[in-house]
Amino acid sequence: MLNVDEMKHHPTYKRITWQVIFSFFFSWLCHSVSGQIHYSIVEEMRKDSVIANIANDLGLDIKQLSSRKLQIISHISEKYFYVNVDNGNLYVKDRIDRETLCGAEANCLLTFDAVVENPFIVFKVEIEIQDINDNPPVFYPETFNIETIELTSPGTRFALQNAEDLDIDINSVQTYKLSDNSHFTLNQKISSNGFQSPELVLEKSLDQEIQNVHELILTALDGGNPVRSGTAVIRIIVTDVNDNFPIFSQEEYKVSVNENSVINTTVINVSAMDKDAGTNGQITYSFSKTSGNIHPSGLFTIHFKSGDININKKLDFEETRNYELSVQAKDGGGLVSHCKVLIQVTDENDNTPEIFIKSLSSPIPEDTAPGTMIALIRVHDKDSGENGEVDCKFKGEMPFNLVLSSISVYTIVTTGPMDREKVSNYNITIVATDRGSPPLSSHKTIILEILDVNDNPPLFMHSTYVAYVPENNLPGVSIYSIHASDDDTGDNAKIIYSIFNTNTDLLLSSYVSLNVETGVLYSQRSFDYEKHKEFVVEVIAMDNGHPSLISNTTLTIKVIDQNDNVPKLLYPSPESGTSAGFEMVPFAAEPGSLITKVVAVDADSGHNAWLSYHFVQLSEPSYFSIDEHTGEIRTQHVFQEKDILSHKVVVMVKDNGIPSLSTTATITLVVADNFQQVVPKFVNHFPDEDTQSSLQLYLVIALAVISLLFIITVMLAVISKCRKSKPFQVYGPVSSNLYPQVDPSMFSQYTSGTLTLPYTYNVCVALDSGENDFTYMKTNPNVPVENLIDADDSGLGNESLKAALTTSSQMQVSF
Repeated sequence: MLNVDEMKHHPTYKRITWQVIFSFFFSWLCHSVSGQIHYSIVEEMRKDSVIANIANDLGLDIKQLSSRKLQIISHISEKYFYVNVDNGNLYVKDRIDRETLCGAEANCLLTFDAVVENPFIVFKVEIEIQDINDNPPVFYPETFNIETIELTSPGTRFALQNAEDLDIDINSVQTYKLSDNSHFTLNQKISSNGFQSPELVLEKSLDQEIQNVHELILTALDGGNPVRSGTAVIRIIVTDVNDNFPIFSQEEYKVSVNENSVINTTVINVSAMDKDAGTNGQITYSFSKTSGNIHPSGLFTIHFKSGDININKKLDFEETRNYELSVQAKDGGGLVSHCKVLIQVTDENDNTPEIFIKSLSSPIPEDTAPGTMIALIRVHDKDSGENGEVDCKFKGEMPFNLVLSSISVYTIVTTGPMDREKVSNYNITIVATDRGSPPLSSHKTIILEILDVNDNPPLFMHSTYVAYVPENNLPGVSIYSIHASDDDTGDNAKIIYSIFNTNTDLLLSSYVSLNVETGVLYSQRSFDYEKHKEFVVEVIAMDNGHPSLISNTTLTIKVIDQNDNVPKLLYPSPESGTSAGFEMVPFAAEPGSLITKVVAVDADSGHNAWLSYHFVQLSEPSYFSIDEHTGEIRTQHVFQEKDILSHKVVVMVKDNGIPSLSTTATITLVVADNFQQVVPKFVNHFPDEDTQSSLQLYLVIALAVISLLFIITVMLAVISKCRKSKPFQVYGPVSSNLYPQVDPSMFSQYTSGTLTLPYTYNVCVALDSGENDFTYMKTNPNVPVENLIDADDSGLGNESLKAALTTSSQMQVSF
């Protein structure tokens, strides 16, 4: 092997250097037209030796090599070369042995694709490997015997084994020399195809009795600088009689065989003839030893008698395409002749294409522009010819194109917009099929992830929403939940809610609040239907993308009326919480005559505002009737002189709510034709002052005694009840199911000067369920009675309560 200093003195070095320079100039001219470049280098260059500055030769800016990802793409050349993106130089990566790569082929070329991106360009680069004289000639075997009879006449020629040199052209074997001797000379025989082989020529007759063995040194010399040589020992054994050599029918046999031929298939038959008779004419065939790369051991066998050469092991065109076998024929007398058998292996489509992913951009945004390259694909098939030509396509429909950029390089580019919300990733299956018969194919799948872009605004299910909330609700309670969806992912789908007041006359924030993350709406205070019947709120949903997208909807909060207003009397006009009136009834009024009309209104609405009118206290027999719906009071009978002329009636006006609320009005009806008749009639009906004074005294004493007994009884019952029972807690803790969910921020409004929710009340009732006497403990007047105690659980029925109220009312009227 030559070192660098030896190469500088090598006669072919300057020629190789000028070839490289000329190749650079020529390839520069070609590059501008076809995108190809050609270099010539010698084999066995040291690792990291600079071949050329490929960036300058390709016309590329060295500063952009890294960003444009200059790289080498090849099945074989990547092992031997590499490019430095910092300076653009092409270097030798590993030892290059031309004989290993190309054998005896005249031209040894290594090709690869130089690829740059942004924009994507492929350059075809060829590197010719020049031979150097790094292999000496070698004989196989190094010692060979020649048997000849002593009667062999001068001029007889003996074929000698050729020396083999792995180098080519001038570096291969050029001449042979024979050591000095008195019997033999050396002759170099050149065949019609230029094949050169040495022959030993007998110049002087042999005498077996004088010398039966002659040893000569055969030297083979190549034409390299310096010259390399190899030697072999020739032993001439002198025997008697056998004077004819076997003769082959051809000096050189050629045959083609399919690489998929089965084992034991006969490739060719070699045949030789010997004119001698008997054992001297019996020929046996065998292989002569040759170098390993010419005759791989065990691949072929030869029948020693028939000369049939058979396949012994599986052949592989991709491994070795040509075999050279040396066959010798030896007769019974020991004479030997040789021939060459050249076996050419033909290719079969027995290799599937290989797919290599050289560059992949994943993930990519869903708004990637059409024509963007996302992957670089290289395909390779070990077969040759059409068997090694590969076509690629996608399996199934894909929003991508597979673009052929070179013979074996494809790029995958986008063809249109993508929608991550429909397809979040693509399984791109590439199918590579060769053009053999039958064709073979392979496939490879790459997964391309699609990145989300904020291209979807939040969406509400409806353009408008309606929420119904009863008035007098607890502050801080969740009254409605609104939700918007976003088809994007991550921060692009994170939604923030806000509200906008459409009514500028109303401070909305004092009534409702919105959780910006969940969309849950809370009340800030109790609603009053009589003040605000509805609120119109615009809810805005904004995602967290860049830029943010928004959408809005309208929420109408309708306040549901509760029966929280007592009917209000308009006539007769109310005075100090009670209603009283004075009406005159004509003595001659016919039955059904309209006397007066009670007029009342209710601030509530709907059923809660439907009013009905009833007599609560009426004398017997009844002289009057009241219309339940209109409140009109009419006469029922004709009045007589004996009838009572003054009638006091109590009219109760109640609404239709649950529970219903009511108010009362007391009306005095006087039967008279004129006002002058009223005074005497009232005087006649009154007793004298003494009688009236006595009656009032007795009545006061009776009332005092009854009241005292009543108070003592109630106090005893209260004391007994309170000792045995604990205070009755009407409302449970805030966490119980009695209340809906409460916004914790609302509790702060009730911590200064007011009761802490929930309220508790103590109610004491009589021990005996049959007693109608009961005591009300002082409570918060703002809390309805029905919230304090259930009538069914108190021992007091609704009828008893009404009776008690009636009695109380009657007592008040009597006083």
